[in-house]
Amino acid sequence: MRDKGPAVTAICDIRGRGIFSAMVGQFVKVKGVVTGTGRRGFFIQNVRSGPDPSISDAVYVFSPKWPAPVGALLEIMGKVIDYVKQEHGKPVTQIKLDNVRVLKKRGPEIKPFELTANNVPAGTAELAVFLNGLEGMLVTVDAGQTFIAPSNLFGDYVLMLDADGPAKGVLRTEQGGALIDHQNPLRWYPGFRIKNYKHAPRVNVGSKLRSRITGPLNYRVEAYQMIVDKPIRVEVQDYPLLASRLKPEPGYLTIMTLNGFNLDMHVESPSKVKNPGQDVDDDWGDGRFHTLANAVVVQANLPDIVALQEIQDNDGAEMSMVVDASSTYEGLVKTIRILSGVDYHWVDIPPGVGTDGGQPGGSIRNGYLYNPERVALVENSARLIGAEEEAYEGSRKPLVVHFREKATGHELACINVHLASKRHQRGIFAPEQPGFDERLPIRVRQAEILEEEMSLMRSKALDYYVTGDFNDTEESETLAAVVGDESMNLVNLLPPEQRYDYNHRGKLQVLMHGIVPKKLAESYAEYDIIHGNELLGVQPGQTTDKPSDHAYVLAKIRMQ
Repeated sequence: MRDKGPAVTAICDIRGRGIFSAMVGQFVKVKGVVTGTGRRGFFIQNVRSGPDPSISDAVYVFSPKWPAPVGALLEIMGKVIDYVKQEHGKPVTQIKLDNVRVLKKRGPEIKPFELTANNVPAGTAELAVFLNGLEGMLVTVDAGQTFIAPSNLFGDYVLMLDADGPAKGVLRTEQGGALIDHQNPLRWYPGFRIKNYKHAPRVNVGSKLRSRITGPLNYRVEAYQMIVDKPIRVEVQDYPLLASRLKPEPGYLTIMTLNGFNLDMHVESPSKVKNPGQDVDDDWGDGRFHTLANAVVVQANLPDIVALQEIQDNDGAEMSMVVDASSTYEGLVKTIRILSGVDYHWVDIPPGVGTDGGQPGGSIRNGYLYNPERVALVENSARLIGAEEEAYEGSRKPLVVHFREKATGHELACINVHLASKRHQRGIFAPEQPGFDERLPIRVRQAEILEEEMSLMRSKALDYYVTGDFNDTEESETLAAVVGDESMNLVNLLPPEQRYDYNHRGKLQVLMHGIVPKKLAESYAEYDIIHGNELLGVQPGQTTDKPSDHAYVLAKIRMQ
């Protein structure tokens, strides 16, 4: 580093990191111990750290070219900056390193602050103050906690602090997962990232942490997360391959809902996609087609109908004029046939080029597989809902197809949806309107359009089943709008602790639903969620073979 630099405006004690927020743009000189490193910098903490967790004694130093030695006592000089990752995000005050002097290779030991179930607030306002006061500081979590999110590709983990007993006010699953609290959906659970993938184990929900973890509390991706740089010990919870209790039989229809997770048969060329680092994959080579086919055959017992979401076109995420997805369907159909001997047929209506959102170039759409031995496709019944509606502009259009159950001749209209995503929802620590979801009004309007269609079907005495990815929970405005007074959400047939098919940062919730007219539900309807995908982790740093990020859903409805 340089021996000389710009004039220093102030020589600061890190004690009370908030002082830096008033010094943005100024050059400061500070002293502290390196407690951990990030991808492009390091954390230093005051050697005289106090016991008050409401006043941070640490700060992040942006230093992409100089790897600071952990444990060293440094004197640094740099410019105070406010870093904001995305619009409406929380600013993170940092020091952009200009000059550094190593005072001691091994500085004083920093005592970490321990996070426990008793000291982490549940309320949003209190939590924001608490974590802001600990930002950048060395924190620790004892062994014995439960993993409530599966490990991901990046070495991220989420814990429930229940080593001293079950957490209060949180509905838990049999496996140890945590259901979203509809009264407090912004609740935070401690997470950590292991930078070295060699130290990062594959972890399923319900696994136990068997060693203490310690690291600086970093704010990244709109969340607080510890940075851990040492191996951890874990007792892994395993899950057997589960199968539904619901099986096809004459006089009934079984309908599976399956999110294909951007499924396609093509290995994309890096030069033809928008983002080579994210958009190139090999779903066939990774075994995802086989795993999904096995889910249809073994776990869902060869359902009569499979409602698919996130099906991509024949060249995957490549930016082209291709929208046909026949090779994607045929790959899945062929694999099911090899496993079972059953030859499913498929139906969809391709979107226009770039019209329906999703991964750029993928021409994402909803579609159906159906078993022609059990059901017949009603000729010319396939159509899209909302194609001319503003609410569905740039969003997947619901696909309506009528099927006739052969034993009874009864007709059922299936409506397969994938409503507007929550991708632009503000983080729970956003400075203004935490958790604000700007696309909620769009989903509500999409739901209202669906209910108008369902009302028309009821007026014609036509039964319907509405399913797919609603991107909202059973207690949301979206579901209230689509269910109304004349329909029933079959999810509510399940006990509350079983109502989940998706895991978002440790919060289990329902995003898929099954909606039928009330009279059909009262006649006979069953609902089952085949858990697994939302509970199973992937090996950090490796190509994922995870077939879907949702559980599989199965409904059984009597035809009469």
